[in-house]
Amino acid sequence: MVAKISIGSSLYGALAYNSEKINREEGRLLGANKIILPAEGQIDIRRIAENFNAFMPKTGKTKKPVLHISLNPHPDDKLTDQDFEILAREYLEKLGFGEQPFIIYKHADIARHHIHIVTVNVNEQGKRLNQDFLFRRSKRITTELEEKYNLHKAQREKITPDMPIKKIDPSDDIKRQVANTVKMVCMRYKFKTIGEYNALLSLYNVKCEQTDGRVNGREYHGLVYFATDDEGKVIANPFKASRLGKFASRTAVEGRFERAKDKIDITPTRRRVSDVLAQSRSKEAFISGLKERNIDIVFRYTEDGRIYGVTFIDHNTMTVLNGSRLGKQFSANAFNERFNNPQATNDVPLPDTPVIVPEPEQPTDTHSDSQSQTADTQASSDGQRHTADAQHQSAGSQSTTIYGDSDFTLPGLDLFQQGQSFNPDEEEFRRRMQRKNKKGPRRRF
Repeated sequence: MVAKISIGSSLYGALAYNSEKINREEGRLLGANKIILPAEGQIDIRRIAENFNAFMPKTGKTKKPVLHISLNPHPDDKLTDQDFEILAREYLEKLGFGEQPFIIYKHADIARHHIHIVTVNVNEQGKRLNQDFLFRRSKRITTELEEKYNLHKAQREKITPDMPIKKIDPSDDIKRQVANTVKMVCMRYKFKTIGEYNALLSLYNVKCEQTDGRVNGREYHGLVYFATDDEGKVIANPFKASRLGKFASRTAVEGRFERAKDKIDITPTRRRVSDVLAQSRSKEAFISGLKERNIDIVFRYTEDGRIYGVTFIDHNTMTVLNGSRLGKQFSANAFNERFNNPQATNDVPLPDTPVIVPEPEQPTDTHSDSQSQTADTQASSDGQRHTADAQHQSAGSQSTTIYGDSDFTLPGLDLFQQGQSFNPDEEEFRRRMQRKNKKGPRRRF
């Protein structure tokens, strides 16, 4: 049996969290001490809070008087409501809180039923109860109860480097799953922006949002996490980062952004993506090809279906990269043009052979003994070849200008090359682009 203890200042918050589950018929009240429970119907949270306050001092130095405890037996332990209540009361008695006001809730919103206890750690005189070695004593007590009632030994789940990351299972403890997902992705992956972070989380049906505001004149900046289904629809109440752990906080996540700056090498990912893209004639083929290379891709769409964002998650290098960081040819605009306007790109042949520019035919020379004519003919031929080579180089330069990153050209994506499959329309388009390039960039005012 695993016990989790939270010490806080908000009595109303702890009562509201548990009572709302009861009001939504996701659990039930099992028992209480010194607290008047409702006979039936909805729980009045404010009235229960007043019951607690009657046993608490009006003044005191204890800033965090509230204990919120969850007891989690092993899933294989089949316990009745009476069994749960006995365990809770005996646990509190051994911990030294048996005479305190408390209320016991059973949560049945997930397959693994468990109980929550809300109590206070100050007596009516305002004296704080003994909290020395509280967690160590709690561990000893749960072990004793396991042995006494022949329960399975349940241990806290430990995060290991080889532990697989799974999608959120709505039938299990969602908060625990979200916390574990956030912890594992932050331990293993490198990313530099909140967008890259969210793209990674989305693979496991988790998302986060930044929260900014002002409370009591003080600014705050935090993160809120959500569990979603496969379509991105939220399936549970959100969790503040503080409820998951310090590793999930905005400060911790932004710290990872900074540390990742000098650790990310985009070259291996760009090479793999480039190879797959050169061989893909459709978005589906591109996605499946990346999957075979252990790379996930996350597209973001506008309401009308336009691609406005793309992020690559490379599980080989454990890096998350927005497409634009790999180069213009990997940006959202480039993919939108390629996949949403296939006529513009996919119908153009992708040559695999070197470009061959035919030499002009030589006129028949009846005066072969004339050296001057031969020299003139040779000079003319050389000049024409030079002109053809210049045109070819200009076409290649224009292609690099369109797709960017001249030091990393995608194989098979030069749409302006003349190959063995020569297309007159394509050539005319190339010439227009060449003339446009000669005019130079448009002046900006």
